[in-house]
Amino acid sequence: MISLSEHSGGSFTERVHAFFSPEGALGAVKNFEYRAEQQQMAAAVASALENGRHLVVEAGTGVGKSLAYLVPAVLWAIENKRKAVISTCTINLQEQLVGKDLPILQKILEQEFDVVLWKGRGNYLCPMRLQRAIAQADGLFTSPERAELERLRLWSETTTDGTLSDISVEPDARVWAEVCSEAHICTNKSCGSNPRCFYQQARKRLLAADVVVMNHTLFFLNFAGQMDAEDEGSGYLFGNDFVIFDEAHTVEGIAARQLGMAVSQYGLRQALQRLYNPKTKKGLFQILRQPDAVREITGLLERVDQFFEKVGERGEFSEKKKEIRVRQPDWVPDTLTEPLMALQARVVQIVREQEDEVLKGEMQDLGRRIRDARTALASFLKLESDNFVYWVEQKGRGQALHSLNAAPVDVAPYLRSMLFREGRTCIMASATLSVGSEALEYFRDRVGAYEVDALQIGSPFDFQRQMKLYVVQKLPDPKEGDAFEKALSHWIEHFIEKTQGRAFVLFTSYKMMQSIAAAMRERLDELDYKLLVQGEGMPRHQLVAEFKKDRRHVLFGTESFWSGVDVPGDALSNVIITRLPFAVPDHPLTEARLQRIEAEGGDSFSGYSLPEAILKLRQGVGRLIRTKSDRGIVVILDPRVMTKGYGKMFLNALPPCPRELV
Repeated sequence: MISLSEHSGGSFTERVHAFFSPEGALGAVKNFEYRAEQQQMAAAVASALENGRHLVVEAGTGVGKSLAYLVPAVLWAIENKRKAVISTCTINLQEQLVGKDLPILQKILEQEFDVVLWKGRGNYLCPMRLQRAIAQADGLFTSPERAELERLRLWSETTTDGTLSDISVEPDARVWAEVCSEAHICTNKSCGSNPRCFYQQARKRLLAADVVVMNHTLFFLNFAGQMDAEDEGSGYLFGNDFVIFDEAHTVEGIAARQLGMAVSQYGLRQALQRLYNPKTKKGLFQILRQPDAVREITGLLERVDQFFEKVGERGEFSEKKKEIRVRQPDWVPDTLTEPLMALQARVVQIVREQEDEVLKGEMQDLGRRIRDARTALASFLKLESDNFVYWVEQKGRGQALHSLNAAPVDVAPYLRSMLFREGRTCIMASATLSVGSEALEYFRDRVGAYEVDALQIGSPFDFQRQMKLYVVQKLPDPKEGDAFEKALSHWIEHFIEKTQGRAFVLFTSYKMMQSIAAAMRERLDELDYKLLVQGEGMPRHQLVAEFKKDRRHVLFGTESFWSGVDVPGDALSNVIITRLPFAVPDHPLTEARLQRIEAEGGDSFSGYSLPEAILKLRQGVGRLIRTKSDRGIVVILDPRVMTKGYGKMFLNALPPCPRELV
């Protein structure tokens, strides 16, 4: 094993720099390949940690950014008794860090360190709640649900993990809600001494760990409540930690959702039905023998549906418009906050009279949920926050359900005060942050990193040799609808033939993707290509796994396939971009951001729409070359990249490679 301190002297940054050099400690490790770009990034991360500064870094594909931040992060944590928090967006990257990269480091480094993957407590089974659910099964569950409960009981006796990821078949959501860990029920006091309480045992490991890996959503969920805190300490979640955000290009969107609010018809019904479900005649009120409360819940559930029906009627939704912005207070009559307050008062009274501590905890938890829904609902109807945008959204099968949503128009002020305080260290890294400037101003302004050091590191890949770009000029403008789609089908087939399949075809519109898929399916079958289409039953990870099985596969994908999908090797040799990925400006949050820029005297197209589209195009193109041995082509089928003045900005943002106009 290797000790950093034994192989080089000097400052921490100098030692990390030497560690990554060809003659350094890593040079002796089998299969280690020196990359100057990786060494540069590792030294920059080490310097930020050593000097207590923040850092934003773009590291092109192939730099090896995971190892570049993990080595200095782990060593700094160990040497200074700090906790390294590594936050990612995708499960794939979390699994790579915990299952591959960090175990490799544990073998290489002489110092021992503990790693924990932090999952939300709702992922964990609580044995105490499970036993209570079994004891109260007749009052809580239907016959099929009791069978599901028995399946969970049998699983609980063999699992060593106790989380949803360890269950072969995902459990019924209603049953799981009664047995998973809950903040005010599964506590250190009630479950901490139980060695089979998976969450409490995980929590102990979490507090003792040197490195914590988690996702952005969980980070902001745990940290959002601290954004107004006056604490100027050196930590974020653990008092003495530092945080590294990988896949940092997703931080703005995730933070906006977590700093905002949402009240869904489905979620509110689920909470109330845990108290009593009129259809099954099951629930806690039934167990407690509270007939008045049962009648109250029955009436309230009807009011909930009536309220959201009004939301649907007022919203004037259509097939193309599933989100409607709300601009006026009292957009619909408030028929819910008063009965929710009355129900909350009833729950409080029952809790006071209840001697069973576990049942009391269940009721307290539901009481808090009712309170949170009531206050969020009232805030929404008042349009309480000036910096927020408010909208209603259709959801569920057949778009029969609705939700109320709010989010900050600009998260930068919040993130600046939350993340970029003096005395703390926040590092943000991604392969795609730049829209043309090495200073990464656009990204830094979006996340409040106004005065933060920035570094852009290029990819070590030889794109001149590994990639070729085709731009098709002779196409109708995308505004021409049917003519554009007909031309798309022709050129998609043409370029699929060039690589004999092995192609991702990326769309910006789900409707257009379905239309093109319907038009091309028979023809692709004739040519012996297997077409995989997002949204036709398989989740994303299964689609990718299926795609890798056969070299004659073609995958049509939308939003989630532009980033976070990794298909190295010759399974993917062709990425076809059907349209430049401009965000649809009619989503309320996007619309509000554009309007704010205009109100402040800026140009919303050049200030938001264009840079966002450039970033997304870079992410889509980045699916192609994942290793130094990959080869392939990228095809752009949007003529605007040649006919519009801004087209050069898209082309200049792409890797330097041979280009051919068709």
